[in-house]
Amino acid sequence: MKTTGNTIFLAGGTSGLGLGLAQRFLDLGNKVIISGRRKELLDQLADEHPGLETIALDVADPDSIADTVEQVLATHPDVNVVITMAGIMQPENLRDANHLSISEATITTNLLGTIRVISAFLPHLVNKPDAAILTVSSGLAFVPLVITPTYNATKAAIHSYTQSLRVQLADTSVQVIELIPPAVQTALMGQENDERALPLDTYLTDTIDILQNQPDVTEVVIERVKFLRNAEPEGRYAETFAALNSH
Repeated sequence: MKTTGNTIFLAGGTSGLGLGLAQRFLDLGNKVIISGRRKELLDQLADEHPGLETIALDVADPDSIADTVEQVLATHPDVNVVITMAGIMQPENLRDANHLSISEATITTNLLGTIRVISAFLPHLVNKPDAAILTVSSGLAFVPLVITPTYNATKAAIHSYTQSLRVQLADTSVQVIELIPPAVQTALMGQENDERALPLDTYLTDTIDILQNQPDVTEVVIERVKFLRNAEPEGRYAETFAALNSH
């Protein structure tokens, strides 16, 4: 993937990793459009980050996705990179039937939202040179955190979906890249000040470095997440699972 001169659409980019990546790509000389549900927040972010463009999108709503993609492509026909950032993460007690509402919302946002956004943009992207799709899974796709079972499952599904997407698009101009973050200090699960999580700026710097120095990369695996990504192939799954869930 080239890291400058793109027109990038981020599905979800109003905070955390999404907003951080948006700013980094903007600084590198890309045109960047972020989306989110709250127009007032989008307007605020546009004021705070000169050059950043915004549009309303609810990834849990198929009609919103279809309408937003149509608007984006009408105003920005040069879009060649799509990043599916939107996601939610909540703890669940699987012995409580009420957890189903969390499960359903998580699947709708994290998994179906990703699939629907990619599907809506794909006919456009396959006709663009230097095109790329970046999905976002998690180290927890490979070793689950037991208090967030559906979140883990959606991220494992995104990993699998991304692998299939990459193979199906192998004869096109579209590069498919999977970002596999570790725990990062963001509002997701209230980790802003968690010393066990990686500082956001560190994650962003490491990720951009990989994208710049390895333009053909398929998975962005920074050093901090390798213990999860490689636990099973390296025969460390049981001990990694135990350590991850011992807190």
